[in-house]
Amino acid sequence: MQLSADMLALAEEFGINPDSFPGLVVEADALPAISAYLKEKRWHKAVLIMDAQTKAAAGERLAGLLENESIQVHVIELLANHHSQVNADETSLVQVLVETPMDTDVLLAVGAGTIHDITRFCSQKLSIPFVAVPTAASVDGFTSKGAPLILRGVKQTIQTAAPVAVFADLDVLCDAPRPLTAAGFGDILGKFTSLLDWEISAMVGGEPYNTLAAKMTRRSLDSCIDHIEDIAQGDQAGIKILMQALIESGLVMQVLDFSRPASGAEHHLSHYWEMHLLEKDERQLLHGAKVGVACAIITELYKSWAEQFDALDAAGTISAALRENWEEIRLKIAALPTAEALRYYLYQVGAPTSTEEIGIDDKLVQESLNEAYHLRDRCTGLFLINQFKEEQITFPLQDRIGKP
Repeated sequence: MQLSADMLALAEEFGINPDSFPGLVVEADALPAISAYLKEKRWHKAVLIMDAQTKAAAGERLAGLLENESIQVHVIELLANHHSQVNADETSLVQVLVETPMDTDVLLAVGAGTIHDITRFCSQKLSIPFVAVPTAASVDGFTSKGAPLILRGVKQTIQTAAPVAVFADLDVLCDAPRPLTAAGFGDILGKFTSLLDWEISAMVGGEPYNTLAAKMTRRSLDSCIDHIEDIAQGDQAGIKILMQALIESGLVMQVLDFSRPASGAEHHLSHYWEMHLLEKDERQLLHGAKVGVACAIITELYKSWAEQFDALDAAGTISAALRENWEEIRLKIAALPTAEALRYYLYQVGAPTSTEEIGIDDKLVQESLNEAYHLRDRCTGLFLINQFKEEQITFPLQDRIGKP
């Protein structure tokens, strides 16, 4: 996968040497190429980090390929919790830190988002480079530095290490369970609201904004929407488009050193729900599944808000900037696809379309609509709605938001 001209221009704008980007291989039968890459780097002692599922998907085969090339392999199979899940929490982090030999040359994350988050954190702490080996096109965080971790039961995103290379084997990705691919699409779909929130935060909150980065993220989103049938079929052409979009989204975040283009109010709802599940010690849900459902809810909320809100009535420290930009914000909200259209996109790829399908009840959704904006210090549309509401936002959404 070649870096786009826009990506090179964005890197130059931020004074980043393009050579610092990870090597990107997104093609069929990419696993065998990893051995040559490691030998070129003179890395002869590799630790493969995986779980039981990703071991079967690619880890066992990769270990054999490396050993056949005289590369010493040490496998760390992460232990599942009582929900039969691996979380990016202290238990998993300590397991990797303890089981990684001191003379290790490179870590290889063989799995989806959680395994990469664990590996990137340990990579930084151990000062050992890591290579990303995705086993599903499930999230846009493979190339980013941010690691969402669960520490003392609380979700925190910590800036850690980006991979030095990504080897995305299309054969492996196409064989991934359909819900994981659908989750990757859901993570991309969330860019509809995250990009809008980024513009709102710049216009009203004076937060940093970059037109080129927004353009690139939107292009990744549009590419997936344009090829949704290919993605739904799960063939190599569609999965390659999805994986490239996820990778480029992560690279944009890596250059900017923040997640604004890819994470807005839809992610805040998702994080709020996740924290609730952690508190209740319940089974975690796929990140992208939550984001896709939340994107439709936020879109419906924003469209209702745009029809009702009168910026002339706004008061407070941000009211002047909101009044000045309200007409533009209103038009941008109107340009969003309808919530029904977003849910149909999700349905097409086999993703859940409602909170009921993912087991999140209405009470929790309502709490998140009124409280989740506290999770990030960002001037999103959700933040503004909560600043000017007259009553609690209800869910299912009513005709009048925050009105008696």
